[in-house]
Amino acid sequence: MVDGEILAWRDGRPLSFNFLQRRLARKQVRANLLADVPVIFMVYDLILRDGKLLLSEPLRLRRQLLSELPLTISPQRTVRDQADLEKQFAEARERGNEGLLLKRPESAYEPGRRGGAWLKLKRPYGTLDVVITAAEQGSGRRATVFSDYTFGVRTANGFVNVGKAYSGLTDLEIKELTKQLRSASLEKFGRAILVKPEIVLEVAFDGVQRSSRHKAGYALRFPRILRWRRDKRPEECDGLERVEALYRASVE
Repeated sequence: MVDGEILAWRDGRPLSFNFLQRRLARKQVRANLLADVPVIFMVYDLILRDGKLLLSEPLRLRRQLLSELPLTISPQRTVRDQADLEKQFAEARERGNEGLLLKRPESAYEPGRRGGAWLKLKRPYGTLDVVITAAEQGSGRRATVFSDYTFGVRTANGFVNVGKAYSGLTDLEIKELTKQLRSASLEKFGRAILVKPEIVLEVAFDGVQRSSRHKAGYALRFPRILRWRRDKRPEECDGLERVEALYRASVE
């Protein structure tokens, strides 16, 4: 039993998720699509071998055992210091990887949430200034405030949605933002409201993909809020053409 991932792969390097997305949720994949977007199974770790569970064994041993198997195994390198880490991160991005996963050689395999022995190093693919178009009440201690925000970008005919985010603002900012959103409310649907497009946020994200769920035709991957742009007006936010340019750059 191994831990791995299916990747779109061509000419010895990974392709962006947008390529793999073309093959998802299809009952049949045409021959030309198979040729255009070939895939591989990249193996990261070994969990079970010859009936022995290896979860508590150190990573260095699991990788040694993994190297004995006829599989495509992810490369592993040693990081010496911060400068070396920055260099290897830049090289990974040049190869088409989204980032690095840092693992201690003596670490066990921890299913589910990882501890401090494994750290994921990623940086945003890009950032956009967007406008809140709808908001929804959160859960738990945020059940009385609007903490989940649907946001859009500018077009000649108004704003079109490209995503939703709920992390990045402080409790104080959320409380203040809730008051402004209630004042800007247009319609209410249960725990959600549509609002006048007045409030600008800066969001970071890991990529742009095609989407039939949003009127824009695109969706941001894993968006998170960087800051509330109090200094910007809605007409100063990014336009749909910027989203389209970022998408094209990811598939060219």
